[in-house]
Amino acid sequence: MGKEGILVVISGFAGAGKGTVVRGLMEKYDDYVLSVSMTTRAPRPGEIDGVSYFFVDKKKFEDTIDAGGLLEYANYCGNYYGTPRDYVEKQLKAGKNVILEIEIQGAMQIRRIHPAALLLFITPPSAETLKARLEGRGTETAEVIKKRMDRSAAEAEEMEKYDYIIVNDTVEQAVSDAHAVIEAAHASPRCNAELIRRIREDLRRMAVPEGG
Repeated sequence: MGKEGILVVISGFAGAGKGTVVRGLMEKYDDYVLSVSMTTRAPRPGEIDGVSYFFVDKKKFEDTIDAGGLLEYANYCGNYYGTPRDYVEKQLKAGKNVILEIEIQGAMQIRRIHPAALLLFITPPSAETLKARLEGRGTETAEVIKKRMDRSAAEAEEMEKYDYIIVNDTVEQAVSDAHAVIEAAHASPRCNAELIRRIREDLRRMAVPEGG
């Protein structure tokens, strides 16, 4: 029996390089897939249904919520976004590690619904580095950068809720560290619940009662 994949939830500060680390994992290793979200917003030019997103109307989305078909969901700017349970579970059963890049609120929803998920938080080595990276983009005003830094200060209060902290000093090292953690997680008890259950049942059945 091949090993089942792990649901890997990746969060982090704006400017920490979450997307870059995710791309690095996808490019360097072949056992990762990105989760495809469901949304009620209209497709943008070039987006493909089932690849970019699963595009649905509001009724279909809310019916999916009612049926328990989403691992997590949220409403942003009048549109729903969520993670379809069926898609994720099929990929996990196929042995793929499914990467889900979401905010902290969604990550906590995943932890409640899918306890075996592995939660990684991406951070730069220091607050100074984070600010320098945001400024280095050259695309945001000082006011926007301050808002992002203020939000990061609030998000930092949640970091202990994650399983591992991945420091993105250099992308190559961060990708390597994340992959090593994910590989090790395959041996954790919570990712081997079925194996543990089966071995326990077999041992109980094979045990000979005292005096028997």
